[in-house]
Amino acid sequence: MDTFLYFVIFALVMDKNKIDTSLLYNEFNAFLKKHFPYKVQKISLDAGFSCPNRDGSVGWGGCTYCNNRTFNPAYCHTEKSIALQMEEGKAFFAHKYPEMKYLAYFQAYSNTYAGLDELKRKYEEALSVEDVVGLVIGTRPDCMPDTLLDYLEELNKYVFLIVEYGIESTNDVTLRRINRGHTYAVAAETVCRTAARGIYTGGHVILGLPGEEKEELIEQAGILSALPLTTLKLHQLQLIRGTRMGHEYMRSPESFHLYTADEYADLVIDYIERIRPDLILDRFMSQSPKELLIAPDWGLKNYEFTNMVKSRMRQRASYQGRYYEDKFK
Repeated sequence: MDTFLYFVIFALVMDKNKIDTSLLYNEFNAFLKKHFPYKVQKISLDAGFSCPNRDGSVGWGGCTYCNNRTFNPAYCHTEKSIALQMEEGKAFFAHKYPEMKYLAYFQAYSNTYAGLDELKRKYEEALSVEDVVGLVIGTRPDCMPDTLLDYLEELNKYVFLIVEYGIESTNDVTLRRINRGHTYAVAAETVCRTAARGIYTGGHVILGLPGEEKEELIEQAGILSALPLTTLKLHQLQLIRGTRMGHEYMRSPESFHLYTADEYADLVIDYIERIRPDLILDRFMSQSPKELLIAPDWGLKNYEFTNMVKSRMRQRASYQGRYYEDKFK
């Protein structure tokens, strides 16, 4: 991408996401409140997509840490239509907030890995469900052709849309080790192409992958801040039954550093302090079903860990971007 164009994209994203600097960090729910005058809930969907890292197009067996069963709520089954999954998801949440609206979250596997006609049909089926006000599409950075971006750019003109990319690490050695099937350069280029279309663009990383020390992870915050990302999700490395990484851990646990909840909270705060101040932080940890989780088992729910981070940030007089270095000044 042309350097000047990149700076233009970056400046537009920065301006688009102006935030209240009095907050500890930019929360995703506050971001949604700026777009919607009502409460909005994401509903996860399994649209039956595969992954080029599983079917041989890029690789076999998938990423070594991946078991998509950890993502899906009970109502997510591929034999159910998109509309039925949405309706069952709505029923799960509606009793708490009758006036709630919903974002269809295409989460499992690579949700741009199909022909354009099939993708359009599934996205538009979700949008046809009553009270669905937008889409969140999770995918890989090597699964975004320009023809699909053309369609998403048009869709983005009349519906709320976020495209989330699994970046996972900025270290190519790590990406090879976990059989990711793409480089960081591919992720960076795709993020830039997507943001250039005016689409909210999200990233996802895993903190604690084997071989990555704390200092490198803190440096990663600055590397990602140079991308025109709108949102960012973090979560801790979890070892899951039925994955290659789970087998690796069982054979040689000394090759892994699994953070305690206290250690990880401090790492997250150090990371937040070096993140670009306008980035929206969507999540800090993930909860896998106990029957699938090998380690670490913190016994904490997502909101409990978030409260821990907030409390510790107040104790440290910490805030997002405290030590951020803007390399574009």
